[in-house]
Amino acid sequence: MYLPKEVQAGLDAARKAELKKKNRLRVRAGDDTFKVLRFREDGFTLDVEEAPHLRGFVDLYDGAKHLYQCLVVASVEEDGEMFYEFKRATAASDTPAKDYFVEEDAPVALVTDQRN
Repeated sequence: MYLPKEVQAGLDAARKAELKKKNRLRVRAGDDTFKVLRFREDGFTLDVEEAPHLRGFVDLYDGAKHLYQCLVVASVEEDGEMFYEFKRATAASDTPAKDYFVEEDAPVALVTDQRN
């Protein structure tokens, strides 16, 4: 079915606006933040008009929650969306990595004598 270019452009713009509105995912690259249109296991898409060709480390957020630290590369542009492929996606954590054994009865904090 053939649609005039103006109608197709309007439909594409409405589809992108709906994706942006319902998706809380954001990508942060340096000081810049971009709304994610689609998220997949192997990457995500951004609006090609708003996002640069990202390459390198970015952070992926769901609202204020930090989800992943990612190494990405721009892959394919299709229908006004740029797909960024994950080369690595590491889940973000609120706690530091534990690379040593912690005894069950280990002290939780150090309390010092405050009387002096």
